[in-house]
Amino acid sequence: MDLTEAGRVFYADATVILAEVDAAKARVRALAEGWSGLLRIGFSGSASYRQLPEVARLVQRFLPQVELDTVSEMLTPEQEQALAENRLDLGILRPPVRVPGIVARTIASEPLVLAVPARHRLSRLEGVRVEDLAGEVLLTYPGSRSVVAAHVTDVLRRTGTVVGRSREVPQTSSMVALVAAGIGVALVPDSVRALTMEGVEYRPVLDAGTVDLALAWREDEASPLTVRFRDLLLTHLTGAPATTHAV
Repeated sequence: MDLTEAGRVFYADATVILAEVDAAKARVRALAEGWSGLLRIGFSGSASYRQLPEVARLVQRFLPQVELDTVSEMLTPEQEQALAENRLDLGILRPPVRVPGIVARTIASEPLVLAVPARHRLSRLEGVRVEDLAGEVLLTYPGSRSVVAAHVTDVLRRTGTVVGRSREVPQTSSMVALVAAGIGVALVPDSVRALTMEGVEYRPVLDAGTVDLALAWREDEASPLTVRFRDLLLTHLTGAPATTHAV
């Protein structure tokens, strides 16, 4: 049967409306099943240079409908608090975690390396020992909040090494820039090597040990998207044998 002009207009409009309804249903279903939505992820300063790009690539590859909101240069206590207050969905931090209700699982174990100015006496060595830092200006993260700073302090104490002076620098990028300027040297996790800067060289440290990197989330997390991406990250971010930490 031929449609009237009014019937043709109604049919066209109804087709558009039904298509929009189907699209809305698909969007709601994707959100409910954890295939779309907003993911808020915090990163420690050193993880911003190696793990953040990896995380972004995984989102692009496996969850292209997800919007990623990243916050860099967050120390572990800041990430724990943000997770507890639901301001972050996931965190990539340095364990241990100390806030109840937050779970962390190790995804990597990184050696410490020395960031040293080019043409510095230590840059001529293939491998450095902690005792070689005696008398040097050592740039460190804020000691009261940083897991890496605490580890460095323990290493200096264990080896009996006395540096010339310590200077706290809150951000990794600033620390490496100060090394480039010849202000001092820094013991940093291996992932910082991904931050290349003119005037800075990295050398392995033979006896500085390792620091862990972990993925953290709320123990009672129920968001399908967060759970889906958490499991994706645990599968694809390789490192040390997985260990779970909780308070």
